[in-house]
Formats: sequence, C-alpha cells, structure tokens
Amino acid sequence: MRIACSLGSLLTINQVLDCAQNGSQTKLDSIWIPETWGMENFSMLSNVGNKAINQKIGSSIINIYSRSPSLIAMGAATTDHLLNGRLILGLGTSSLPIVESFHGVNFESPLQRMKEYVEIIKLVISGKPINYTGKIFSLKNFSLLIKPIRNNIPIYIAAVNQKMVDLTWNIGNGVIFYLRPKNEMKETISKMQNKNRIDVSCQIITSISNNSEDAIDRAQKTIAFYVSVGKIYREFLANNGFNSEVSNIFEEYKKSGFKSNHQLVSDKMIKSLCICGTLDECKQQLTSFRDTGIDLPILQFNPVGNVLDSFNLFKKIFSDG
Repeated sequence: MRIACSLGSLLTINQVLDCAQNGSQTKLDSIWIPETWGMENFSMLSNVGNKAINQKIGSSIINIYSRSPSLIAMGAATTDHLLNGRLILGLGTSSLPIVESFHGVNFESPLQRMKEYVEIIKLVISGKPINYTGKIFSLKNFSLLIKPIRNNIPIYIAAVNQKMVDLTWNIGNGVIFYLRPKNEMKETISKMQNKNRIDVSCQIITSISNNSEDAIDRAQKTIAFYVSVGKIYREFLANNGFNSEVSNIFEEYKKSGFKSNHQLVSDKMIKSLCICGTLDECKQQLTSFRDTGIDLPILQFNPVGNVLDSFNLFKKIFSDG
C-alpha cells in the first residue's frame, strides 16, 4: 500500500532538505511540505523535488487567501514543470487568525472561495484562455504564457467540517484529513466513497523513539499545540468524543501557555489521533489507520532528539512497507 510522509514546521529548511534526500531511496509514494508562517511553499516544493527524485511532491497546504487563484495556478504550473510532472497541489482555507492577522485578508466565504479557486486553477492549468465570472472572482482574457507540462494537476483539499468534505468529494481529486478520530474517519470515508471515489489521504502525527514514553510525550505536545491554537480542530474534536480533554487543554493553555498542557492529552486521544511509540508499536498502529479506509497515510514527522537520527528511525516504518 502507498505511504507518504510530511516534513516541515518543526524543522529548519536544511533539515527538510536533508530528510527528503534521506527518504528518497525508500518506497515513499510522496513527500508533503506544509506552509504555515515560515517556509514559502512553492520554492520548498521545488527544492525538495531536487532532493527526492523518485517521489511525488505535495503541498499540505497552500491556503486560498494568501495568493490569488491565478497566482496559485502559475506557481503550480511552474513547480510541476520543475518537478517533471510530480506535483500534488494541496489547498485549504487555513484559519481566521492566520488569514486575518498574518495576511491582512478578511476570512470570508471559505466554501465559495474554495469552489472558485479550484475551478479557476483547473482552467488555468488546462492552458486555455479564461473568461470567468464567479461570486467572488472575475477573470478576463487570461492565459498562461508558459505551456504546463500537464493539462491536469491533481488537487487535494484539506477538509474538516462536513460542508467542506462534501465540496471536496464533488470537485477534488483527493482529500487531506488531519486530527480526525479513527472511528469518525472510518464512518465518513465509507459514506463519502459510496457516493464518489476520490483519493483519501490523512496526515497523521507520527513520533517514533526507542523509548515509547519519549515518543508519546512528543505526540502529546503536537496535539496540545493544535488544540490550543486551532479553533476549528478544537471544535471538531470536542464534537467527536473529546470535549472534556479539549476544554482542559485549552483552559490550561490560557493560564500557562504550552508549559504543561500537553500532559492533559489523554491516552484515548493518543490512540485515536496519532502513531507514536517504538518502531514495532508504530507499525501496528499504522495498520489500524489503514483499516479506516485511508488510501494514503501521510506520516507527519515529529522528531525526538537529534533530527537526522530520529528520521533514520522514522523512515524504517515505510522503508520496508
């Protein structure tokens, strides 16, 4: 079965490139690079693709408020050319604090905006002249000056709430799930795939160590971070079995920041949301995620200790699989 990994926010630029090169000779299907408020995505995707020449390269994710749809299409066409047709374009809405505080754009109409972005990007990549009128965007007589290496670049959409899930299954080539309880994810995937099959990926917080407790501690810190700063994840998890834990984690964050709130991440959350522990434990946990119906598990590298030593252990979960 296909397997992928995600490299990024906890790493430096050079560490991302070193890990990508290190993993390039494995059986990885793809390597995914996030964009938060550090590394710019298209330049990183191109450089990672130079280090990992055997894998597809995915963005996870480019948000649809920081660039126009035409600019994303231009970036995708350029990057796909540099990668010789290996790009997977991951799109998402990001969140209100990032969009409004970091980019100075109003966080409005995310569903309609995503629909129009995907429509415009597909038209631009097709290479045809565009005259487009939507509720948000109007384009006149626009076409690329370069010829895309492919007329279709696969578009995966990050989806949390049901309306975005529904839209993704209608217009996307794939979905990117994250921080989704396994029982809920299995039910959602089964229901949606019966309507229309797309490629289902899920980015899974993954932390591997010879000391299981160290790996669990690292995973707890990552969960606590997203619960603390990510309202959409906080609300989704609260509505799907973790109301008490989410409330406790967030309240402690408001009191003392990230000092100790990760200790309130329960064993139940760890087992439902993460892959963490020793190598053998992680391989068993990966099987349980596959059983939910995921087509492409994307293992999010959360280093424990020295980054390159940690990655050498991390990659054993997919180098034989």
